[in-house]
Amino acid sequence: MQPVKNHSWQDISRIAGALLPVSSGRSGELREMLERKQVWIYFGCVVLAALIAVAVPGTERFDAAINPALAFMLFVTFLQVPVADIGKGSRETRFLIALLVSNFVVIPILAFLLSRLAMDDALLRLGILMVLLTPCIDYVITFAHLGRADARLLLTSTPILLLVQMALLPIYLALFLGEAAADLVNAGPFLRAFLWLIAVPFVLAGMVQLWAARHRSGERLAKGLALLPVPATALVLFLVIAATIPLLGEATGHALSALPLYAAFAILAPLIGWCIGRVFGLKAEAGRAIAFSSGTRNSLVVLPLALSVPGAIPVLPAVIVTQTLVELIAELIYIRVIPRFQAS
Repeated sequence: MQPVKNHSWQDISRIAGALLPVSSGRSGELREMLERKQVWIYFGCVVLAALIAVAVPGTERFDAAINPALAFMLFVTFLQVPVADIGKGSRETRFLIALLVSNFVVIPILAFLLSRLAMDDALLRLGILMVLLTPCIDYVITFAHLGRADARLLLTSTPILLLVQMALLPIYLALFLGEAAADLVNAGPFLRAFLWLIAVPFVLAGMVQLWAARHRSGERLAKGLALLPVPATALVLFLVIAATIPLLGEATGHALSALPLYAAFAILAPLIGWCIGRVFGLKAEAGRAIAFSSGTRNSLVVLPLALSVPGAIPVLPAVIVTQTLVELIAELIYIRVIPRFQAS
């Protein structure tokens, strides 16, 4: 029997590099195709999940896979955020202030006003507020790129946007819902979700970036993982829809009552973001980025937080998934209309 050898880090790197023969040309073309077709991929997954949920009993058990899939989706998304450029994003002072003012000052007012138009149901209003108060941190970047916005600014601002929304969401919920929020929302689930779904994936993504900067095998791994944000998001959507549909039942009325409010938000929010960009004197591309960020919400990240609320099922999943479906349709319109927004 041969003695077991101790493998060095260089040995592991060479092995990993051999197992990951990614062609940068082919992978770049495939990634571009996935991003260009992502809305249709998402819709396809939604339809497939709905059909399976109707035809096959027991798909509600898919909910156990949602959090791991979501953590992986955020990991491969964060991997696209260049750690070295995060500081540069914070130095884009006017853009960053405009982004924060739009998402955390003006948009919350719009969300509150829309929530007051909903029927008097604490869970319904909680779901509407949870999803409308949290700006998207993942696929908004690709949609912004497709809509001729400055996606680089959004990309480098992602960590700040994420930290601020996690800090402010409980405060806004308590402010807008009062005692109803205090009875429904606890800090513990928010902190656990932030740790396992956001902090850990972000740190792991940073570690992979450091490996990619120092070793060829790490670079190959990063290029391979760069193909996965769209498939990972599609998987999360599939799991969410398949797990939620069997539980809808009496929540159908709640989802339908939220539908016109989400449509109103989809129209007003990007216009608000664009106007704020104009107030801050941003260039057209940066103003479009504010518009995309203002109109695109963080529904897939919020869902695990919502599911931690006592009695959340079926109302909160139904209300949040409804916003996701409205938003996907809205994004198809955004990428055609927002490029026409020009600075004066």
